[in-house]
Amino acid sequence: MMKFEVTTIGTGAALPARGRLPSAQVVNLGDRLYMIDCGEGTQEQMRRNGIRMQCLEHIFISHMHGDHYLGLMGLLSTLHLLGRTDALYVYGPEPLGEVIHVQLRASQTYLRYPLHIRITPFASGEVVMEDERLVVTSLVLQHRIPSTGFILREKPGMRKLKRSSVDIIPHYLRTAVKAGADLDLPDGSRVPNEDLTDPPMEPRSYAYCSDTSYTPALVQHLIGVDLLYHESTFTELLADKAKETMHSTAAQAAMIARDARVGQLLLGHFSSRYKSVEPLLSEAAAVFPNTIASEEGGVYPIGPPTSV
Repeated sequence: MMKFEVTTIGTGAALPARGRLPSAQVVNLGDRLYMIDCGEGTQEQMRRNGIRMQCLEHIFISHMHGDHYLGLMGLLSTLHLLGRTDALYVYGPEPLGEVIHVQLRASQTYLRYPLHIRITPFASGEVVMEDERLVVTSLVLQHRIPSTGFILREKPGMRKLKRSSVDIIPHYLRTAVKAGADLDLPDGSRVPNEDLTDPPMEPRSYAYCSDTSYTPALVQHLIGVDLLYHESTFTELLADKAKETMHSTAAQAAMIARDARVGQLLLGHFSSRYKSVEPLLSEAAAVFPNTIASEEGGVYPIGPPTSV
């Protein structure tokens, strides 16, 4: 099975504290890397975790609060200094392009590689990026400024040849059969595809919801995702604070996971007031048991539900 996993580079909220850095993640699908948010210190943490920044192809920025993008310019500059020549694609709110270009002009930096900046559609279910392996769609979150979540869905793979059928399928027809074609034999008979192949594995999916108030409308877009990352800035004791700042409590994150019937919930974006994330984890697990708390440098597989 092709690798599909997420590394949480930063798990803290606005104030970096207690060993937690601002939001940043790297999703690895078959050693192709996709970054989501890029808070301060991201590139340093990538080095510490052995993540090859030159392998990044796409970077998605959820919104224009500094703890989600202030590490981006440093990363872009480092890629330039390392001699990158491959194109890099950055997706985010409309002001992001202006911020990047102002800093490049001010420093008189002319990148050695093509940088493509694309505006993320502020609508749920819109395609943000697509390649041969993955489709990324947008989620409208509810925050003090426009904020966008992302769903990364693996594309369906090809069917698997049954061991008993390999010898009867000419080599030059195997790709077509894996793609679903029947097999026509020299005697004029036809072998149905289902007799030759097994279904491919179910495509896997990952959803990223950071910096949002409790938003039940998200549920319809999250149904059945394998792994859901949802911000959990506060516990229910500070529910009023969460509402005021348009963030979520751990219990609210768990309610979204429960109602969307996701495989697993990954908590993050923890307020610096919590020395330990245990109160947040306990609160969420009481609502949705298959919950884990993200850690700096933690690597989490994206796949079918696991038990806790």
